[in-house]
Amino acid sequence: MTRGDRLDRFLAFSSEVTAFTAVELQGTGQAQSYLAVVDEVVGHTLTNQLLDAYHRIASRAPQRGSARDDLLRRDLFGDEKLGPIARNVIKLWYIGIWYELPRAWTEAFGAREKDTTFMASAAAYTEGLLWPAIGANPPGAKAPGYGSWAAPPRIPMDF
Repeated sequence: MTRGDRLDRFLAFSSEVTAFTAVELQGTGQAQSYLAVVDEVVGHTLTNQLLDAYHRIASRAPQRGSARDDLLRRDLFGDEKLGPIARNVIKLWYIGIWYELPRAWTEAFGAREKDTTFMASAAAYTEGLLWPAIGANPPGAKAPGYGSWAAPPRIPMDF
């Protein structure tokens, strides 16, 4: 698998589990950085296993919907080895932090030297998906614009 293929698969997986499009994810400027974080913490082999598992699921259920959701839940998020990594990828996109894998995971699959809780990059906080998901700007990082304080916040109700 080439670097471009890996990034495309990472974006496809990330898009599905975050409910943001691949274009929106690329727009954060964090895609390559986050893939590098996952590789650095768990290694290329486990990252590839995660991406391959997602690819198999997407191939078995090509249309997004309940059948694919069930496969994701059972075969990926329910997997003892890949589930915690997949959940960490979601956290990484939303808040920019890699959280140390659970103790049970470490005991079963071995400790990883770089598996600690850390901020993924300098831009991770400001580019986190949390902010557009709640219709807000990251406090102290992206100015919302002059006079924006004059009106109450708009909370999207399309969920």
